Amino acid sequence: MKKKFEYLEEFILVLTLAFMVALIFTQVVGRYLFSSAPSWTEEMARYIHIFQVWIGASYAVKKRQHIRIEAFIDLFKGTSRKILESLALLVWFGLAVFLAIFGTQLVLASFHNGQITPAMQIPMWLPFLAIPIGGAGMAMRLLQQFVIIWRTDYGEVKA
Repeated sequence: MKKKFEYLEEFILVLTLAFMVALIFTQVVGRYLFSSAPSWTEEMARYIHIFQVWIGASYAVKKRQHIRIEAFIDLFKGTSRKILESLALLVWFGLAVFLAIFGTQLVLASFHNGQITPAMQIPMWLPFLAIPIGGAGMAMRLLQQFVIIWRTDYGEVKA
């Protein structure tokens, strides 16, 4: 089961990127060749991109590709490095949990309000769903990184 989910984020990101490019291409062709393009393609591409950003943030945690200042932390080895890395992950984890919790509250509030998107007329809670999904994904990946840090010798963290 773990192997099946190993590349889930990557698969979703590639698939949605291809779909988003097709939508934007359709929009451009419609606008320039037919002087008319469906408005829903632009909106759909926007919401797909929002999901890509949040899922991509989780994927970047998995790959340890978020922007960080390595010069300072590279001065440390062993337990002191592990402690510094753990403190940074703890703060980041708090932010991810905050996003997951309050993102869920935003989704529920939008669900109860019945707000819909302008062009596609879908419930607005669907695009908002990207926030708690991304926050929960980052929190899960940060816990995995914490385990990796403490299982690795001298704080040399490998992805």
